[in-house]
Amino acid sequence: MISDYDLTGGDRLPPQNIEAEEEILGGILLDPEAMARVAELLRPEMFYLSAHQEIYRAALQLYSQGQPTDLTTVSAWLADHQLLERVGGTAAIRRLVEQTVSSVNIDQYARLVVDKYMRRRLIQVSNTLARLAYDTSQPLPQLLDRAEQEVFSLTQERVQRSLVPASEVLVNIFSELEERFQSGAQIPGIPTKFIDLDNLTQGLQRSDLVILAGRPSMGKTSLALNIAQNVAAYVKQPVAIFSLEMSREQLVQRLLASEARIDSSRLRSGRISENEWQRLGQAIGFLSQLPLFIDDTPNCTVTEIRSKARRLQVEQGGTLGLVLIDYLQLIQGSESDNRVQELSRITRGLKALAKELMVPVLVLSQLSRAVESRSDKRPQLADLRESGCLAGDTRVRDVDRGKIWRLEQLAALPPSAELPRLLSLNGRGRLVPQQPVRVFCSGRQPTCLLKTRLNFSIRATGNHPFLTRDGWKTLDELQLEEEVAVVVQEGLIWDPVVFISEPGEPQPVYDIEMPRHHNFVANGLLVHNSIEQDADVVMMIYRPEYYDPNTSDRGIAEVIVAKHRNGPTGTVRLLFESQYTQFRNLADPYR
Repeated sequence: MISDYDLTGGDRLPPQNIEAEEEILGGILLDPEAMARVAELLRPEMFYLSAHQEIYRAALQLYSQGQPTDLTTVSAWLADHQLLERVGGTAAIRRLVEQTVSSVNIDQYARLVVDKYMRRRLIQVSNTLARLAYDTSQPLPQLLDRAEQEVFSLTQERVQRSLVPASEVLVNIFSELEERFQSGAQIPGIPTKFIDLDNLTQGLQRSDLVILAGRPSMGKTSLALNIAQNVAAYVKQPVAIFSLEMSREQLVQRLLASEARIDSSRLRSGRISENEWQRLGQAIGFLSQLPLFIDDTPNCTVTEIRSKARRLQVEQGGTLGLVLIDYLQLIQGSESDNRVQELSRITRGLKALAKELMVPVLVLSQLSRAVESRSDKRPQLADLRESGCLAGDTRVRDVDRGKIWRLEQLAALPPSAELPRLLSLNGRGRLVPQQPVRVFCSGRQPTCLLKTRLNFSIRATGNHPFLTRDGWKTLDELQLEEEVAVVVQEGLIWDPVVFISEPGEPQPVYDIEMPRHHNFVANGLLVHNSIEQDADVVMMIYRPEYYDPNTSDRGIAEVIVAKHRNGPTGTVRLLFESQYTQFRNLADPYR
């Protein structure tokens, strides 16, 4: 009796090696030490015959409980679970022992069984995809992405590593340290080659989602392209650039202006001197050797970006140094979602992409106009578009102890403190307890007072989302008499908005990072997280001369690391040469 695989191949049997399976099971029943050699290599479903699967599952259960895996014990376990007759009775198990000489080659047999299993899995995936292809109700882009995901999952299927001696780990660490010393690398992540920035962030970490935000004309794209070029040139790893706004020709012109140090406006017009032609030729030669890959398809979805990045990684031998996306607000979402829900799904998808490919994803984002209304134009976390915040006196309830906390109190707790569980709305529309990841102050912003007919009230920034009958809407989008979700006696009801004030004076504002459902109950109203919650690092660009041409800091750009999940925050200063669209170090170069 074969396993329940959906396999087609005419008269041919699926890939299998029954003799190897019998040798493995016989070895396990014969040798008390054999199970330890294959337990981490083999799973029950890897055996072709279902009887072999049950016998191995029984041995695996006994082994995990510290019991012997001999003929008598395995037979008894199968009998206790009404499985003995299904595998052929005690005679079938005794036959496995009798035909096995020793377990000396059990490791080799295990590798054979894994090989045949992976081939059957490939056939299974192929058949599944063939059936899906006949289903014309499925959109083709989703089908193609599903196909890539399935095949990619097969290539990523790996057995767990076994214990290794500390001496081997020490040798590996020494080799890595020696390589870093020889290459001059001083950080564990992928260096941007901006010294102060790398010292603060320790480079771009694999699997991290990094948001680089700024108001228009701050230099977001220029800095991102400089980083991308540095990764390709100095780290020598492929970089995928997804430009949803500029054409690939415009991007390459920026790279040329930066590398050749030619005024970008004269480069576009073709007014280039003889000396500059020489520099331009050298820049073209240099850039053409770099593993930079550009996609300028407009209105890309996260699914399309993931598919293209995954394909590039495979084409480049499994190596990818950086994925750059310009910019977040132009990524296409689902037509059924409102914009708040879209961006939440998009940032979640980008974080999943970073983890799946084990590559840093650098995504550019716009900041809200709130920056322009303040005397201090330096951006704050609360300035991220679609990232609203709440006043410090906003109250949340510990569902386990009943205690009421103000957000400013939770934000002041030490990092080691355990945060209380709060109510959150799950995907099935039920309120469930969920523990926050962190509570933090995101800067100073003007807030508006919202009141409902049942006398619920809250102070929030204009871009903070609330749940309505039509999905999530920011406070700025809400209309009087529009119903929002409030919690009464642990249940959700709809309550009309009766008052929204004008923005008041700037005050400290806060937010809570919630996993999974990305919402929580505050002052009795259901509110949404900020879009930055999925990001591991949030950086913002500020150039003083943009607002004050007479400043003494002409040509200086501040890169504000406002969020750093695994490290410190702070501000670094770079030189920005706008005519060349180039950022440069103010610090000493790497030694």
